[in-house]
Amino acid sequence: MLAYILRRLLLVVPTLLGIMVINFFIIQAAPGGPVEQVLAQIQGTAGDATSRLSGSGSELGRSSGGESASSGSTYRGAQGLPRELIQRIEKQYGFDRPIHERFYVMLRNYVVFDLGESFFRNARVVDLVISKMPVSISLGLWTTLLVYLISIPLGVAKAVRDGSRFDVASSSIVVVGNAVPGFLFALLLVVLFAGGSYWKIFPLRGLVSDNWSELSWGARIADYFWHMALPIIAMVIGGFATLTLLTKNSFLDEINKQYVQTARAKGLSERHVLYRHVFRNAMLIIIAGFPSAFVSILFTSSLLIEVIFSLDGLGLLGFEAAIYRDYPVMFGTLWVFGLLGLLMGILGDLMYVVVDPRIDFEARTT
Repeated sequence: MLAYILRRLLLVVPTLLGIMVINFFIIQAAPGGPVEQVLAQIQGTAGDATSRLSGSGSELGRSSGGESASSGSTYRGAQGLPRELIQRIEKQYGFDRPIHERFYVMLRNYVVFDLGESFFRNARVVDLVISKMPVSISLGLWTTLLVYLISIPLGVAKAVRDGSRFDVASSSIVVVGNAVPGFLFALLLVVLFAGGSYWKIFPLRGLVSDNWSELSWGARIADYFWHMALPIIAMVIGGFATLTLLTKNSFLDEINKQYVQTARAKGLSERHVLYRHVFRNAMLIIIAGFPSAFVSILFTSSLLIEVIFSLDGLGLLGFEAAIYRDYPVMFGTLWVFGLLGLLMGILGDLMYVVVDPRIDFEARTT
């Protein structure tokens, strides 16, 4: 097993390198890069959001002294700006170097987890990621735990009572949860319980209250869950259906196998057969998939929820970085998320062994 883990860890390096190479050159080739963002802001054509983020671009615009010249640049929005100003902007953002040199410097820094500084925020990328982590981890961890705690018992109950009224009735709930996106449930919860049109029971923004540091520990915990209640409910409703059906189908597949019939023929109780024999085999793929499910919820499922409930997390950070072409934030978060995802994949394989020790990933020669 140790040799397998070592091989998987060694594969992380070329896999992560491939991810970075593909994304780096595709994004670099896309129009509307950071230089064009600043030029548009100088020309007065950028939106209000870019104006708020691009303080450095404003300073460069003032330094041009209002001169106007034909730069001959290929950047959109560069017409009428002096070539010296454009060169200064390129140097500020590192675009005075060839693309392969920029990629090499980026990787060299990323190896030691120097993710650089944001182009349009006065902060290091590492600090930005760390500051957004509490929101995203809260959403991802609690959502994943609740999804598993709801889906596994419900899926087992549906498998045992396959075809019963309970199975049919619960299937209706599962179908609704699978068909309606989580953000629509989030909007409904806002309208009903966050002061949208009816009751104002839960807060609409933030992870904790403004006076959180002044509260006692018990009050802090209560305040935290008070703020997280609606976002987590919205994400759980949108995510439990698939796992419930997977659990049911996995149990049905195991229940119909020969070893279950043999155990019943030996006079074992149905509870003993179900939880001593069927459960371990049926839960193998489900429990082992917990790490990857957490990563999926953490990095891909929370963007709209963060926007609706005004939660400043990693999803919103990545979205704004993509909109404003904040390359250090884009590539820095991609590096962190890619590395975390690959390590979680290895952890998922280890979970297979924990759930069923009979599984062995070591190569065998005959």
